[in-house]
Amino acid sequence: MEYALGLAARAAQQGEVPVGAVLVRGDELIGEGWNRPISGSDPTAHAEIVALRAAAQALGNYRLTGATLYVTLEPCLMCAGAMIHARIERLVYGASDPKRGAVNSTAHVFAAQGLNHRVQAEGGVMSEQCADRLQAFFRERRS
Repeated sequence: MEYALGLAARAAQQGEVPVGAVLVRGDELIGEGWNRPISGSDPTAHAEIVALRAAAQALGNYRLTGATLYVTLEPCLMCAGAMIHARIERLVYGASDPKRGAVNSTAHVFAAQGLNHRVQAEGGVMSEQCADRLQAFFRERRS
């Protein structure tokens, strides 16, 4: 999660909402990303999507079985859906997102009926540090 926080700092330096994501399988880092929707003019360029794309390209396969995604903020509906399609084994996230979080806050996507894959999820890892990074970013923008 510390590595993901470093990636979140890169997003903030670029004027993006500071969210970072790291995808690992075993001991190998297979993808990483930070928020880039503004700089990339791409509404899908959330940190998780960027990391999933990088890993899929590196491995030559969109199915990322056995992988764990670490992300500093609870994923939205789009990102949670992408994790299901990619067959991510496990999600570990930091801060909850009470407005858009689709894992445990506004929705429980991974528990939906009829899914052909289940993602194990654990939230609250380094949540205080992750939330502090986001709060500092928005506090600075409002100043």
